Amino acid sequence: MNIQTLLKEIGLEDVSDSGTVQVPVSDFALTAEHIVEAGSPLVLMYALDERKKSNIFSIRAVFAVGTELLTLESYLSPEKPQYPSLTRSIMAANWYERQIMDQFGIEAVGHPDPRRLMHHENVPEGTYPMRKDFEWNTKLAHAHVPYPMHQVEGEGVYEIPVGPIHAGIIEPGHFRFNVRGERIITLEGKLFFKHKGVLKLVEGKTPEEALPFVERVSGDMVVGHTLAFVQAVEKVSGVKVPLRAEYLRVIWSELERVCAHIFDIGNMGGMGTGFTFMAAQGFRMVEEMRRLNADLVGHRFLRGAITLGGAHDVTADDEVKILETIKRIEKDIGEVLKIAYAKDGLKERFETTGILGKEAALAYGAQGIGARASGIDMDLRRDMPYGAYADMDVSVMVETVGDVLARFNVRVRELTESFRLIRLAITTLPEGKATLPVPHGTGDAYGFAESWRGAVLDFVRLDAKGRIDRLVIRDPSFCNWPLFGELAPGNIVPDFPLCNKSLNLSYSGTDL
Repeated sequence: MNIQTLLKEIGLEDVSDSGTVQVPVSDFALTAEHIVEAGSPLVLMYALDERKKSNIFSIRAVFAVGTELLTLESYLSPEKPQYPSLTRSIMAANWYERQIMDQFGIEAVGHPDPRRLMHHENVPEGTYPMRKDFEWNTKLAHAHVPYPMHQVEGEGVYEIPVGPIHAGIIEPGHFRFNVRGERIITLEGKLFFKHKGVLKLVEGKTPEEALPFVERVSGDMVVGHTLAFVQAVEKVSGVKVPLRAEYLRVIWSELERVCAHIFDIGNMGGMGTGFTFMAAQGFRMVEEMRRLNADLVGHRFLRGAITLGGAHDVTADDEVKILETIKRIEKDIGEVLKIAYAKDGLKERFETTGILGKEAALAYGAQGIGARASGIDMDLRRDMPYGAYADMDVSVMVETVGDVLARFNVRVRELTESFRLIRLAITTLPEGKATLPVPHGTGDAYGFAESWRGAVLDFVRLDAKGRIDRLVIRDPSFCNWPLFGELAPGNIVPDFPLCNKSLNLSYSGTDL
């Protein structure tokens, strides 16, 4: 189905060339509901402060319609900005609407859980940092606004607080368990301890100035975030990058995916279950891959690999290094996996642990491995192919059970596909330039990329001077963190770290 067909089906035909349809705010929620019921999922919500230009706020909801993105927009009064909540019928809207309330003070009327999301207790009421009249360096007074966590009452029910500081070398996040014995009844997360104000800091900057900020959104997902961002900017500027750059971008994307998947395979087996052989071997291979990255682009996590208008180039010697390294890594991880799959104790820990059903995954808008392990056949590299992926017939790995074992298996199978894609990109790498200059453009565009965690989706608006007026970044972790409320209950408390590692979500990428 395409956008025009969908709009006719739900009784709307007025759509702009940019794929945006405007409706009165009174029709916003009902129209969104019709779009989702027609089979087009909600993939993003964001707001715009346009008071200076048009004396309005805008609320936007974005839906995936086949290979296109449809934006539903309503204008809101600047005096009392509010709209009917989508969350009552579209669960995937929940965190987006709470985020918008925190950032803009735009009320989602009728939201079933209007508590703060990003703001902690120390942020004063009425603080809306993404409004244009809020300066990035504003000093806030200290406050103490109560934040009630959900509680379960009953005989033998206890609360267990975990974090925000954890035993491992990981980012901070607070988790509140309600348990009876060791069995989890409910699990609620309280995140957003990593706020850096990235989206505010890049306003007024050129895309070139903003790129280092985007590279640092999530330290282990540099390529995924920069690729989504630069593709949005390139669309606004009307630049088509060289064919060689498109193939190089595949190489850097898949090298990042290989590194992350091997880390997770080792981490799930070693740190998640105590089978430390897997961690030792997995982390050794990850170190080898990161040294290769540093040798190729000068950074272990591939900062600088993706550039505006192109990508970091490789020499013939670099191509040989990559092929030799992945050949060695593929052999080594294969041997580790033979041992792992023969370990009955490991399989017993993975099977039936942290099950996420397909229906829940769809309702929450799950992304990446969390979705594919629950039977959702989705991957932007195939479904909305960008760059050289359109020439590569990407195979999407899907499991159906939705447990830790399914998420482990998806990673294992995706590794094989990533090795194939790297080899294909190198052996068919076109000659020519690796970069082109990107003139400063004006306008709006979306950019997206299938990172190793799932789909990254960016919205970029450049002003008349080619500077960033608004940047929206949706890390896939933002969609997946709420899944723990579905997959944790019924498991025992010691299984939570394993469930956590099986998704390996980004705290920092969620908190922008």
